[in-house]
Amino acid sequence: MNGRFLLVVGLGVGYVLGTRAGRERYNEMKRAAQKIWNDPRVKRQRETAEDFVKEKAPEVADFLSDGAKKVVSQVSGAASSKSSTKTGGPKSDGAK
Repeated sequence: MNGRFLLVVGLGVGYVLGTRAGRERYNEMKRAAQKIWNDPRVKRQRETAEDFVKEKAPEVADFLSDGAKKVVSQVSGAASSKSSTKTGGPKSDGAK
């Protein structure tokens, strides 16, 4: 159902942006969209989605932060290992 709603909204936005029906038709569609947006059932779903996002936002931020740190450490490790081989890192024959 959520996908259908997004599809309808996307089609509506495309129609509004691409329409040549003039200002009157635009205002008519805008009133219809506002009526739907302010419908108690839609409002309830918006509030549910907002609550979910507020609840999960800290977890997502932590996850992204941890992932970014891992990527940075992997890139740093790869860069330092490449630079040690270029600078003539430790010799395998034991000579110094």
